[in-house]
Amino acid sequence: MGGNQTSVTEFLLVGFSLSPRLQVLLFGLFSVFYAFTLLGNGVILGLISLDSRLHTPMYFFLSQLATVDIAYACNTVPQMLVSLLCPAQPISFAGCMTQTFLFLIFAVTECLLLMVMSYDRYVAICLPLRYSTIMSWIVCVSLVVTSWTLGVLLAVVHMVLLLPLPFCGPQKVNHFFCEILAVLKLACADTHLNEAVIVVASGLGLVGPVSTIVVSYGHILRAVLKIQSAEGRWKAFSTCSSHLCVVGLFYGTAIIMYVGPQHGDPQEQKKYLLLFHSLFNPMLNPLIYSLRNREVNAALRRRLEKGRPS
Repeated sequence: MGGNQTSVTEFLLVGFSLSPRLQVLLFGLFSVFYAFTLLGNGVILGLISLDSRLHTPMYFFLSQLATVDIAYACNTVPQMLVSLLCPAQPISFAGCMTQTFLFLIFAVTECLLLMVMSYDRYVAICLPLRYSTIMSWIVCVSLVVTSWTLGVLLAVVHMVLLLPLPFCGPQKVNHFFCEILAVLKLACADTHLNEAVIVVASGLGLVGPVSTIVVSYGHILRAVLKIQSAEGRWKAFSTCSSHLCVVGLFYGTAIIMYVGPQHGDPQEQKKYLLLFHSLFNPMLNPLIYSLRNREVNAALRRRLEKGRPS
């Protein structure tokens, strides 16, 4: 709390340290990826809402995942694209805090939704006769609402600790968006409590869901191995393969970012990992589900055939 402290009204996003030519190239490439993210997840949402055969708990959860992926990308990617064309682009203090708040909501919610989806697959394969009773629509809606609510509450905790901090310069956020750890580095006050809460929340947010997913798939594996026919085993595994791919992408990058060992420049590493998290994960998720899911493929074919002139 020194005498030269001033009130910060905006921050400068440093973005990536790249040559101008490479920045323009990446702007074009990432713009295409961003368009595919919106298109792919939009198609998934459209198919699930329009095709009555996809009105099941599994696809209800998938529609929520697609919604989070769209929101996730829209919160961070446009700002990144702007910073690629205009480095050190300013963002208002309120805009920066809002971006941080929304990012935390979407990250936590996606963690919990992936856990819920693994539980859904566990019930479907291990308790098929009780599936419709256990995974009733009231239960499904309650699980989704709980996931979003916990995401909001955890984000509120972080923001309550972040907003009172004084920011007195420098104003440069060493990131392509207002990531909470990068913003904390600019505070001219003790941030040990904030950092401790982030570490604890990240640890619990990863260990809890990952443990639940591992236990769920342990039971699923045991149940599948008891199936006599190879065709039956393959059918059971195929209903889980898409979800396992998405879980691996999401939690793999998250664990490396917040739990894994650090080598070289950790801040630069986290930039690129968060780029993968914010841009490539949301783009790959609908691709994984469409390529590896017969019901989604069949729904897409029905929509396309219905749209053709007779």
